[in-house]
Amino acid sequence: MSRFFYFALAVLIFSCTTSKNRNTLDPKIETAISAARSYTGTPYRYGGTSKRGMDCSGLLCVSYRSAGLSLPRTSSEQSKFGKPVKINELKPGDLVFFSKKKGRRKITHVGMVTDVKKKNEIRFIHSSTKLGVVENNLMSNYYRGIFVKARRPF
Repeated sequence: MSRFFYFALAVLIFSCTTSKNRNTLDPKIETAISAARSYTGTPYRYGGTSKRGMDCSGLLCVSYRSAGLSLPRTSSEQSKFGKPVKINELKPGDLVFFSKKKGRRKITHVGMVTDVKKKNEIRFIHSSTKLGVVENNLMSNYYRGIFVKARRPF
């Protein structure tokens, strides 16, 4: 067999392993996301931290606790935890924070990034007052408009 064949085979094998490693999540992050997703469909309940009802910051407290990390209880306190992240650098496991109204800076809501598919599709999970625990696209007009900042807790 030719050298080219071995070279092409090596490139193929190397590219497969590196792309796999790039997409592999830290086990703690996988655990936190899996825990959050286990509450999908749970109704919203102010102060709730169970399947009977869950608020946004409670969802993240419970989910990250399953991964061995204690978060502060409120979204405002959580917004000071970890290190700042720019929106174009978001990764699964990052916390995203929102205000009630466009242009405001006061933190009133929090979610966790679950998947970054492409520049205009960043999925996050949160507990919505109307729909309960759901995943939405951060880059939708509504959520992008009320987005305030992001933090990386790990």
